[in-house]
Amino acid sequence: MEKRIYPQPIQKISSPEPFARKSFTDAGEAVAALRALYERNTAFLRDAFVQVAAKGASDRRYRAFYPEVSLATGSYAQIDTRLAYGHVAAPGVYATTITRPDLFDAYLIDQLGLVIRNHGVPVTVSESETPIPLHFAFLKDTYVEGSVADRLKRPLRDLFDVPDLNATDDHIVNGTYEAPPGEPMPLAPFTAQRIDYSLHRLAHYTATAPDYFQNFVLFTNYQFYIDEFCALARDMMAEGGKGYTSFVEPGNIVTHAGETNADGTALARLPQMPAYHLTRNDHCGITMVNIGVGPSNAKTITDHIAVLRPHAWLMLGHCAGLRNTQALGDYVLAHAYVREDHVLDDDLPVWVPLPALAEVQVALQEAVAEITGLSGYDLKRIMRTGTVATIDNRNWELRDQRGPVQRLSQSRAIALDMESATIAANGFRFRVPYGTLLCVSDKPLHGELKLPGMATEFYKRQVSQHLKIGMRAVEKLAAMPPERLHSRKLRSFFETAFQ
Repeated sequence: MEKRIYPQPIQKISSPEPFARKSFTDAGEAVAALRALYERNTAFLRDAFVQVAAKGASDRRYRAFYPEVSLATGSYAQIDTRLAYGHVAAPGVYATTITRPDLFDAYLIDQLGLVIRNHGVPVTVSESETPIPLHFAFLKDTYVEGSVADRLKRPLRDLFDVPDLNATDDHIVNGTYEAPPGEPMPLAPFTAQRIDYSLHRLAHYTATAPDYFQNFVLFTNYQFYIDEFCALARDMMAEGGKGYTSFVEPGNIVTHAGETNADGTALARLPQMPAYHLTRNDHCGITMVNIGVGPSNAKTITDHIAVLRPHAWLMLGHCAGLRNTQALGDYVLAHAYVREDHVLDDDLPVWVPLPALAEVQVALQEAVAEITGLSGYDLKRIMRTGTVATIDNRNWELRDQRGPVQRLSQSRAIALDMESATIAANGFRFRVPYGTLLCVSDKPLHGELKLPGMATEFYKRQVSQHLKIGMRAVEKLAAMPPERLHSRKLRSFFETAFQ
């Protein structure tokens, strides 16, 4: 049997020069320092990797650390209670690691500006004790040949830090994190490595760079909506943009306002959950994602988009109407949810209620009225508000129906789907304002299914109107100040200062 020879452990560690802690009373200057530190440390790892890849060996380990921003306050001073974020709950030291300050530039300036103003204390920029994994230090579109790994005489993780799944949990945002004695309390809902993990997953699942994601997100479970969104977006670009600067498709294919030809080549194969972006310079445009069918996809994509701290996300899709008085094509505006999706049970117990958010509900209802041209009882005839049930078994009708039907009746549910409650629950969990507007596409309890031909006509007629309603609702939400949209209903007893 071949004898294995294990290399001796590496004792020498090479790192950039230590960074001196600096305090700032200007948020822009603090973010500039974070950016300079991050770029220096990630460049160090990239350069080290190039050297190791060329030689195939190294006598040392290479390590660089994430930047950290912190603040200390000794006052219980009452902060403006109208604000849902931008302040800490009690005296103490608070800190968070930072990644991609280039991507989060405006967000960080806003959040740090609020805590500096509200508490009257400076923020401090320093190096954290959390190493940056090599995988997260590469620039966008970096491609590493598989043969590089074959040339290395030691495992990559002997030479560089790699992603640590133990450091990418959701304890902070779930409200279950307890800081060890002597350690600072969290300043932000996500750590740098948790954010980096999701940024890489987003690129994988959606085939678009995180940089293109907008602050308002529409989710759908049908490709018909995406096709209509693409057609509308291309028309907008051809007509000058109508307030939007570009349209981005999977593969990072960009059509700029005022143009009809895209920069790039269409992908031969779409990713699992393709994303499309109508961008604005302030990132308050619209991102639309086809999440496919099922609560697992709904949880997966919202787990990752949440790290971008969007201002709102809405579900637009089809559902089963549960009332005999409903007709195909009617709308359902969710005011409450029955959660039988189960994918979030460990993170958000089913006994936690999901409140309707007034700003989102009003925007959706007004958008329905404006796009359909209906009001009063005419509007009520085609749109019902009530409880939406989300289930994880698409073919529940094929089993004993008495249990599910009884529960649906007792809950007063008016519609059933497989994604909406999951998206709303993750919005609640991640403090992202959420809403749901569904379209009735069949009525299984009443034997009313779409017949061949009826389905095609239904989709042609209804999808365009439904999508325009969603886009109008987003425009209404984007016109609101963020402090009004981010509801205090989504904040728990002990919250991080960052939104």
